[in-house]
Formats: sequence, structure tokens, C-alpha cells
Amino acid sequence: MKGFLKLENGEIFEGELSGNTDKEVYGEAVFFTGMTGYQEVMTDPSFNGQVVVFTYPLIGNYGINLTDNESKKPQPAALVMSECHKTGHHYACDKTVEKEAAEAGIPILTGLDTRALVKRIREHGDMGAVITTNPDKIDVASFTPIGERQLVADAAVKKVEIFGEGSHHVVLVDFGYKESMVTSLVEQGCKVTVVPYDMAEEEIHQLNPDGLLFSNGPGNPKQLNSFLPAYKRLAETYPTLGICLGHQLLALAFGGDTEKLRFGHRGANQPVQDLETKKVYITSQNHSYVVKENTLNESDFSILFKNINDGSIEGLVHNTLPIITVQFHPEAHPGPADSEEIFHKFMEQLRSKGRETAYA
Repeated sequence: MKGFLKLENGEIFEGELSGNTDKEVYGEAVFFTGMTGYQEVMTDPSFNGQVVVFTYPLIGNYGINLTDNESKKPQPAALVMSECHKTGHHYACDKTVEKEAAEAGIPILTGLDTRALVKRIREHGDMGAVITTNPDKIDVASFTPIGERQLVADAAVKKVEIFGEGSHHVVLVDFGYKESMVTSLVEQGCKVTVVPYDMAEEEIHQLNPDGLLFSNGPGNPKQLNSFLPAYKRLAETYPTLGICLGHQLLALAFGGDTEKLRFGHRGANQPVQDLETKKVYITSQNHSYVVKENTLNESDFSILFKNINDGSIEGLVHNTLPIITVQFHPEAHPGPADSEEIFHKFMEQLRSKGRETAYA
């Protein structure tokens, strides 16, 4: 079926539509530059509500397997690619990308000039977009802007989940977590309790955690402003690690500010430098918002990491409390595992906290 992607600037791209073709689908048009990892992208809750444009042409060539999902369901509003392979040539392939998307009600638009589309996004910034069969009747501006949509409520868990049986208990405050985060902590010897982002802080205290992880998730961090005082009190009480959206929320909670990038950092090849060691990591990232450097003066945070490409903040460390935050994904998936030592640093904070308790 003929389909179209209409951007909020009025530009239209024509292609072939499959999957959910019954209604118009709105989302923020963003692009992903990784050469592999489309399954992880499809199931990453940080892509909830977005129209994901894949820049690499070989999408679907190894199909979908049963082990690499980052959540229980595909998350984007729609997928856009040059070509979607009809079969998956891999021994672990369980189904095709097309079938996975169709079962989730997600449309796929193929056969359009993705190179030209990505150039528009880079020129004009991330834009609202509608997938439709009749672009002439669509006014993209009539849809609720992505920055005003409550995406976390859809992406986050609704009830408590428990993983692992380790000696350190980490409570993961969930805004749309990737399952590989939990896997990384369990491998480090942790029991992980995943809780909804709106769980009362008293209930979190009752879980008696050794530390907290504020997870990744979709959307504008300022949509969660009402929860910031509670998040600050929790982070002041336990060793804390913030990842992606969790990093932004902790910065806001301690007095910093955030802003939207013209087009976000997405892909598996973002270079980040540790300002203390000068070591450079190649990282996996997926975010539209960043912490504003000139707002950190009163926050008691110091900058730990910066993006080499644009100088944006990629991580913070609190000056007196055991709090580390990173804008990138140390668990990767997809992408390099250069920065997995972030989890090791977090574990050392948990062990130090344990020693303090033992000697108290």
C-alpha cells in the first residue's frame, strides 16, 4: 500500500506502507545511525512515541530473536527504512521485523529516500511527523507536540518486578528501563527491584535498598517536575546511579536545568571523554534533552563526562554524596561496552555504603 510521511514543516516523503495501515500515526521523527541493533531499538522504551528512521539499509536481515528484546513489546510509533528484509537469515531468527511490527500495531514505511529525510532532520531538528495514506488531509501541527506528551506513564512498569538474588539490593526507579540494565546489575551480584516512577518514597524506604538506579525513559524530563523533590530526598539517602532520563531528572532535582537538542544523540558511536582521566569511550545513546552546563553552579554536581562532538554534558558526579549520573548507556545494547565500568563504580559505592553500615 502506498504511504506517506509528512513532517511538521510540510515536506512529504512517499513510500510503501505495511503493518498498521488503518489510522494515522503521529510521533517525533528521529534517526538511528547504528549498523546493527534494530531489535534493541524497536524494544527500547526511550523510543516510545517516536518515528524512528534507520540510516543503515540492511534492516531485518537477521530477523528477530527471542533473547535481545529490551522490553516486553516494541515501543516506537512507527519505523521508517530504505528496505525491510522479508526474511531473517540467522540461526536464532524467530520471526521477521515486519511480522513483529505488525503484531504490535506499528506501521513500517519503506522505499523512501531515507538519506534525504535524515538531512532534513539534521537541518531543521527533530520534528513531528505523521504516517498516513492521505497526506493532503493531515495537519501535523494539530497533534500534541512530543515534548508535551506523557510518555513515561506508558513506558514504565505498573507494578513491582524483582530480579536476581544478589547480596546488594538495588531499587530501580523505572521511567522505561532497558532489560539489559537489570541484567548488568544481576551479573554484578545484585538483587534488583524495579518499581514504578510514581511509587511513594516511603514505600521505597520500606524496600530497604542498598542503592538506587534512576533509569532511562522517553520524553521531556520536565514532565516529571512534581516528583523531583522526592527524587532528591531519595538520592540524598542512598548511593545513586542515574542513566539517560535518570541523569536529567537528578540534575533537575538538584537545581540544574535541561534543554532540547536540535536533533538528539542516537546511535552506537557517540564519543565521550572522562574529564578526570581523559579516557575516551565510544558509547550508545538515545536522548533528545541535555543538562545545561551553566545551570549547575548551585547543584553541587561536577561535570564528569562530555561529548566530544558537541561539548554537551554526558555525566555528573556529586561533590559530597555518592551520586553518579551518565547521559549515555553503559549497558549498551546495541553498541560497544566501553563504559560498563560505570556499573563497577556504582557497585563500589554500594560496598562502601555497606562498610559504613557495618561499622556504624
